[in-house]
Amino acid sequence: MPGKASQPSSNPDILQGTLDVMILRTLQRAESHGYAIARAIERGSGGVLTIEEGSLYPALYRLQKRGDLASEWRTTETGRRARFYKLTSAGRKRLVQEVDQWERLSAAVQRVLGAQGAGA
Repeated sequence: MPGKASQPSSNPDILQGTLDVMILRTLQRAESHGYAIARAIERGSGGVLTIEEGSLYPALYRLQKRGDLASEWRTTETGRRARFYKLTSAGRKRLVQEVDQWERLSAAVQRVLGAQGAGA
């Protein structure tokens, strides 16, 4: 499905890295539980991206296992128990690296698309 972050059309590795950096950036702003992380990414994308549980929770577990996130069980604003995630110092460092890599990749793709559009 076009625009669905949980349904990559070609290369899941690129998508996985993109989802990871979006999670890290979201948690840089504030600690949060999974549902709120997904909604924040969706709002931040202007509704273009839909983050499904089947993509989000494996990414959260992977980031936690890697040491980029820590978590604890707490009660949400609606009174439900949920695991809240927060960025670790390793996660903050990784976020800086990932954003830099994303900006370089994005600029390279833009150069190619611009060259293609210019008739090159």
